[in-house]
Amino acid sequence: MSQKNHEGKRTARERLQEQREKERARARRGRQAIVAGAVVGALVVAGGIALWATSAGSGKSGSDNETARPRQVGGGSSAAIPVGVAHAPSTLTVWEDFRCPACQQFETGFRPAIHELQDSGQLKNEYHLVTIIDGNAGGKGSLNAANAALCAQDAGKFREYHDVLYSHQPSEEEDKFADKQYLLQLAGKVKGLVTPAFTRCVNDGRYDRFVQKSTDAFARSGFRGTPTVLLNGKDLSKEKGGRVTPADLKKMVQDANKGKQPGKSASPHAGAPPHSGASPHPATSARGKQAHRSTPPRGEHTARSASPQGKQHGMSATPGS
Repeated sequence: MSQKNHEGKRTARERLQEQREKERARARRGRQAIVAGAVVGALVVAGGIALWATSAGSGKSGSDNETARPRQVGGGSSAAIPVGVAHAPSTLTVWEDFRCPACQQFETGFRPAIHELQDSGQLKNEYHLVTIIDGNAGGKGSLNAANAALCAQDAGKFREYHDVLYSHQPSEEEDKFADKQYLLQLAGKVKGLVTPAFTRCVNDGRYDRFVQKSTDAFARSGFRGTPTVLLNGKDLSKEKGGRVTPADLKKMVQDANKGKQPGKSASPHAGAPPHSGASPHPATSARGKQAHRSTPPRGEHTARSASPQGKQHGMSATPGS
């Protein structure tokens, strides 16, 4: 065999061998790619599960907060916080914002009369908490204070904490109620309120969504501002020329209750389910530039620091401040 033919055969063998090596290399790379793809796929799936689990956990919490409803609060878009005996013959419905100065004036001026009527079984309250000033002035004090008050409702101490908040209301420009630690500090003034469950409820904003729904309902209600106060469905701003005093309120309740038995309870100021015969109004608060006027027009104050009759607090023709 000539040298030339020998070299040609060797070259052919080498080329065949090289081709086989390339094929084996491609096969190895293919197997590696398959394995690598499987690993990547597993990581993607694992990551997806991790994200889903995190999302599901967050979603569950969000869902809980989305539907969370304080103890003894009924259903419906205008759900209210009940205070007083369930079967009291008269109902006082109050729409209020914990940052609202006029609400503070009303609550401070009318508190003794309202407590007396509640504790004697003559009157029950339905409170709707809204966040008008947060929407107008910015901040989160209205929302955080309302949530904390609803956490107090779970503990059966809404009335006490409600009154403490108004007794320590900061100036309208100072959004101090946005500080949850301050809200917890104030809760310390109510015996037995500060517990791990209450603290967690405040810090987690458990009832933020409940308050926001209430605020949305107030925006749809047609009410002008806070406080809006209704006795058995009648707007007190339209009674007696809008100048209702605590003494007037007591007489109005007594007149409405003639011939009716007062409600009875071992704990008259504890929360009670909303009275079905009351005249509930769409739930709660106003966002943005709704309702609250920090400086109401003259002659249109929601509450006066003193009435012509003396030091009683009265309400003017417009209970919106």
